[in-house]
Parts: sequence; structure tokens; C-alpha cells
Amino acid sequence: MTTIADKPDYSLYSNAFGYLRLPLNFRPLESDADVVVLGLPFDMATTGRSGGRMGPGAIRQASVNLAWEESRWPWQFKLSDHIKVVDAGDLVYDCGDSADFTQRVEDFATAIVESGKAMLSFGGDHFVTLPLLRAHYKKHGKMALLHFDAHTDTYSQGSKYDHGTMFYHAPKEGIIAAEHSIQVGIRTEYDQSSHLFKVIDAAAANEQSADQIVAQIKERVGDMPLYVTFDIDCLDPAFAPGTGTPVCGGLSSDKAMKIIRGLNGMNIVGMDVVEVAPAYDSAEITALAGATLGLELLHVWADSNGKVK
Repeated sequence: MTTIADKPDYSLYSNAFGYLRLPLNFRPLESDADVVVLGLPFDMATTGRSGGRMGPGAIRQASVNLAWEESRWPWQFKLSDHIKVVDAGDLVYDCGDSADFTQRVEDFATAIVESGKAMLSFGGDHFVTLPLLRAHYKKHGKMALLHFDAHTDTYSQGSKYDHGTMFYHAPKEGIIAAEHSIQVGIRTEYDQSSHLFKVIDAAAANEQSADQIVAQIKERVGDMPLYVTFDIDCLDPAFAPGTGTPVCGGLSSDKAMKIIRGLNGMNIVGMDVVEVAPAYDSAEITALAGATLGLELLHVWADSNGKVK
């Protein structure tokens, strides 16, 4: 008798549980992976609409639309021929316990990074980036930050667990070098007189070419270890309605992908995509944007780390 397991998997959606249809691997430290994908289903630090905890699952589901491609246009190589990526599933933590979540993220990420593997993390609200940065700091030292967002997330009036305060705390903890860090897509209020980061606001970013933006990023960051964090609300709500704090006037998905491709050659040590909230999405376009941005980051990481010969 022929069983399901006997048939080749021609279906796009059947049994698609991991990112890019990767099988889930709950022992990533024991794998020979180059990059570990981690879902962080957390949204207890939101100040607006919650729902980001469902983001990792939505991104994985949308990623099946990318998995059938032999190579990602316009890249000229097949990613799986050059790096091994495993999906470690979603982090498990004590429900409702922000302190437990924060410590478990840092501990898990520390183990992965110190083993020599890189990470691509999917949020979850943007607070998840802070414990990820703490873990990467232990391996790479002080880093530059490339931050795509509608908001600076440098607000000092928030609580300890707040998705708008990570980049207030991180420079004070000595984790990131603000003088080498840059934020792209900002279009909400911040104190420009005391702001530590270089900002390419959304209006400027929409006027400039991707190449012009990349040139400013590379000048600012130099050869420092670079952590890239992409809040999906950097994109205009026309391209990403499924997020907790949408702001009109953002970047297009095309512009964002061109900027990310332009990072090729930089010393990227960590990366995340956050704030996808599928309850507010339409036709999965936000989840697909998040999945696609993650795939672009993987290609940049592979090419920049000499994995493509």
C-alpha cells in the first residue's frame, strides 16, 4: 500500500512547518548549521495593538511561497548550495513572564552565537531585539546597529519591558556604538537635539536612491560588527498593514529589499525581522514581506561571509 511518506512532496503547502519549508530542528547546537532561525512569539511589550506573538508562525507560513524558487532573484546562486539553515522553532518560556522570556532569549542566543553559528530571528514585538543584542555582544563585542523602523525606539519614558526603549538601553549598556549606528525610515517624533543615532527619515529615504542610502550606511558603520534589525512598520502600511503601530509614509518593499542587497560585504553578525502581527494583515502581504526580507538577509549574510565561491 502506498503511504503519504512514499510520495514525493510536490505540494507547496503540505507539511510546511518551518521557515522556507525547512524541517524543525529543536537541537540546533548539535547541527552543522551555519544559521539558526528562531521564532520569538512575544508581544507583552507592545504599546499599541498586540498580536506580534503570532508573527513567527505567519512568516513561516508565508515563506512557502518563496521555498520553491531555485534561486532568489536577482541573486545568482541557490542559497542551500552554500549555507545550511535550520529552523529551531519558537522559543518556549513561562507564559506571561517577561523577565523569564528575556533571560531565555539571551541564554539561547548566547549558546547559538558562541557555537559559531549566526542567527536570524523573527518576532514578536521589537523588544526581543534587546536580549538578542546582549547575547551577540558577548561574542562580537560592541556592535553597530542598522535599524529599519518608523520609530526610533529610544524613548526613555517607557518601562523596563517596552518595545520603544531598546535603543535607549542598549547604548547605555555599552552593547552598541551609537556613533556608528544608523536608523532608516523614521517618521515619528524624537528629540533631534540629543539623538545619538544618524537618521535617514522616511521622507529622505523615499527621495533618495537605494544606492545613496547604502553609501551612508556603509560610511557610518565602517567595518564594525553589524546587527541588522527590521521592524516591519518601516514599510508603508500599503505594503505592510499587519503590524501593531502602522505609520503612513514609509518605504516600499522594493526599496527596502534593494537597500538590504546593498549591504553585501558588510560584517553582519546578527539579524532579525519583527512586529509582524497577522491579525491586522491583508492577504498575508505583511507576513510575505517579513519572510522575504529574512531571505534577502540570508543571501547577504552568505555572500558577505565568503560562503559563495
